[in-house]
Amino acid sequence: MPQLISPLALRALRTLITRPAITQTPLRTLTTSAFRRATTTTTTNLLTTNFTFTPIFRTQTAFLRKFSSSPIIRATYNQVRRGCRSGQRARRGRSPALKDHPSLKGVCVKTGITKPKKPNSGERKVARVRLSSGKVVSAIIPGEGHNIQQHSVVQVRGGRAQDCPGVKYHLVRGAMDLGGVGSRVTSRSKYGTKKPKSN
Repeated sequence: MPQLISPLALRALRTLITRPAITQTPLRTLTTSAFRRATTTTTTNLLTTNFTFTPIFRTQTAFLRKFSSSPIIRATYNQVRRGCRSGQRARRGRSPALKDHPSLKGVCVKTGITKPKKPNSGERKVARVRLSSGKVVSAIIPGEGHNIQQHSVVQVRGGRAQDCPGVKYHLVRGAMDLGGVGSRVTSRSKYGTKKPKSN
């Protein structure tokens, strides 16, 4: 007589028959056609009662988890009081030469022209400035035209030029020796331009 079920399936059936019934709804159930055929043939020959295969998985609580399979460990109040949390690392300064200062006075060492990065083109007016702290930095001169030269006293604020590598500072127009942009109509406060007199 040909063998109707594999020895491995028979062993699994024997262990499941001796195991007590499960009251909790399982997370998953195996419903393959081969196993259904095997259970029906063995139940008619060997068993007198109907039997449903409900395997137990160790991940019964997996349906409670929303996004991550690892548990969320939260610190208690006493653990926080004792100092379990470490502070975040300070962010890197975008204008390191102006540490703790909104702006600094400086003396112009030299003025020049630099080319912007691709895809931009043109000429950007740049000045090398020795700050009152002793550091020498590169600063861009905003606006059209300027009147500074070597030994001019200028005011330097933070803010990089987006298309000029290494230029992390701006000169303030209309402050000290650097004059404002004369032909400016809009955004005059950024370029040190006085309000035109109305007749």
